[in-house]
Amino acid sequence: MIRTTHLAAPAPEARRSRAAIAGAFLVQGMVFIALTTKLPAIQDKFGLSPLAFSGLMLMLVLCAGVGSLSAEWLAPRRGSALGLRVGFVLIVIALPVLGLSGSLWGLGLAMAVYGLGLGMVDAGTNMQGVALEHDYGRPIMPTFHGAWTLGGILGTLVSLATKDLSLGASATILVVLPLLILGAPLLKVGGVIVPIGDDGAPVPWRRILLVGAAIVLFYMVDTATTTWGPTYLDKTFGASNAIVAVATLPYLLASLAARGLGDGLTARFGAAPLLRGGTLIAVVGLATVVFAPAWPLVMVGFLILGTGIAVIAPLSYSAAALIARESVDSDDPIAVRAKVDAVIARFNQFNYLGAILGSVMTGAVGNDSLRYGFAVPMILVLGILPLAKHFGNRRTR
Repeated sequence: MIRTTHLAAPAPEARRSRAAIAGAFLVQGMVFIALTTKLPAIQDKFGLSPLAFSGLMLMLVLCAGVGSLSAEWLAPRRGSALGLRVGFVLIVIALPVLGLSGSLWGLGLAMAVYGLGLGMVDAGTNMQGVALEHDYGRPIMPTFHGAWTLGGILGTLVSLATKDLSLGASATILVVLPLLILGAPLLKVGGVIVPIGDDGAPVPWRRILLVGAAIVLFYMVDTATTTWGPTYLDKTFGASNAIVAVATLPYLLASLAARGLGDGLTARFGAAPLLRGGTLIAVVGLATVVFAPAWPLVMVGFLILGTGIAVIAPLSYSAAALIARESVDSDDPIAVRAKVDAVIARFNQFNYLGAILGSVMTGAVGNDSLRYGFAVPMILVLGILPLAKHFGNRRTR
């Protein structure tokens, strides 16, 4: 295994790096949510059925997985910051093409390039986030994931303000300019990364896989909500463009609040009880979405859902990092950090399996009615209950 270490940065540089990484998470959330609010318009423009659009989303998720693997390969050779730069460039190129394309082939190509960029940015942000968390010596990953959620809220609000613009114009205004502005500081920081040797200790992949299963289920729910939530309100309830544009806003607001409180709640109650309680709340939220007679109740369901499920992602990354840290057969902090980096880079792949389940399976099952599509994550999310014990009752650290 090739593992890497990031040279310790002076305090001012560490603060700049934290701001830059948080900006990357924020921009990623802004771009992703701004795009999902446009999915019904894209589907209408090309006359795609939910099943056909699910196939297109599958391609995007697979390309994101390839992008994430590319970032993992690039990190020990040139640094994870370079993967972030390349990912942002690909996104900046892809999204205007996506908005302006008049052919299905052009749409598919743009979504493939966007997926590659998305995967590189996703892997790079989490790799740098965990490395910087190690430098700080205290949990900051929830803050980074909260920045993603805040970006999603901003993307939703800006999308609402520009709801009457064409797809091409909105892609340029809503996505490219924020990327250029907020992504720019990232190009000036990122640390130095050099390869080091293997300590020979095996990685406890079984334990990591059990934690990974929980994050798969989280991203299944999260992606189903952000990808199909606007379409659900549009196609099932005939909601107005303004309502469709803010379909996921209650989910994002609740997620932001839950992640803001996540550190304190974990310290007080422990990760396992928090995951179990959050899962049960999520089931209530999804049941509200599935059986809602009108769109206002759907949005209430999304609010309940975000309250319960949002902490699972940061707790999963923290748990995977802790397992990796415990497996290092060395007291050398460089070796510890190197193994954590390597595990987190691979652990990031779990979210794409969850994204496939959320975006593709939800659309495929919900081809006739998205009520059936949302019933799938409502049932499967219960799988987190037996997995919670593998997170333990230790504080996130």
